[in-house]
Amino acid sequence: MTLQHQIVGNAMQMAVVQLQPGQTVYCEAGKFLFKTANVTMDTRLSGPGANGANGGQPGGAGGGMGGFLRQAMGTAMQVGQRMLAGESIAFQYFTAQGGEGTLGFAGTIPGEMRALEITPGRAWLAEKDAFVAAETGVDFGIEFSGLRTGMSGGEGFILEKFTGQGTVIIAGAGNFIDLDLQDFGGKLHVDTGCIVAFEEGVRYGVERVGRMNRQGVMNAMFGGEGLSLATLEGHGKVILQSMTLEGLANSLRKAQGGDKQGVTGGLFSTDVQ
Repeated sequence: MTLQHQIVGNAMQMAVVQLQPGQTVYCEAGKFLFKTANVTMDTRLSGPGANGANGGQPGGAGGGMGGFLRQAMGTAMQVGQRMLAGESIAFQYFTAQGGEGTLGFAGTIPGEMRALEITPGRAWLAEKDAFVAAETGVDFGIEFSGLRTGMSGGEGFILEKFTGQGTVIIAGAGNFIDLDLQDFGGKLHVDTGCIVAFEEGVRYGVERVGRMNRQGVMNAMFGGEGLSLATLEGHGKVILQSMTLEGLANSLRKAQGGDKQGVTGGLFSTDVQ
């Protein structure tokens, strides 16, 4: 079944999902907002792809002790990968019972949301924490882009990978821009914090570009010549965001520091009698 949904809002978007009777979606912990009373909710350690649409519940990996052990090992591997990646170790599953059901999901920072259609020949990869919710036909996995890339590029070391078939909803910071690498000669340099998601045919790496004056202030700030940027190559679609998490965090720290100064010192100090 196609996931019926509507993305609403502006600065902080949310996805309102309409479930048909018996239809199930799952989300990462912390992304759920509300549901109608006829939608059941339970928490499971495994994603749906490893053991079928039942999300790793008993009976999903074949009968007998051998099936149980394979299921347990598969679940343990999934949980271990997510823990290593810093992701939530469990998923929340929602199923409509006795009629249509309505749910609401959202990201954790101000920004846009996007629904991606996953097919057997069209997988997507996304930056860590982009995942919000998906149909049980979509398998959520973790992909590591390599130690060298991770040390150089930061965020791109750990990627979320969506395979299978169905709708997956992702979220990012700020506004989104959709690009096709073919329109740019098959290669783009991007700030690692600006990448939201890209199709599986796109190759991800890190490249050092530019040179800076050794005597300049910029050189001192970056600690050497040039700057490391994420490199996206090949053919496929890319989604970028206008705000980086690092930029958002720095802005919040500056604002907090300014507030503290205004309260504890200066003209508006609480010490003024």
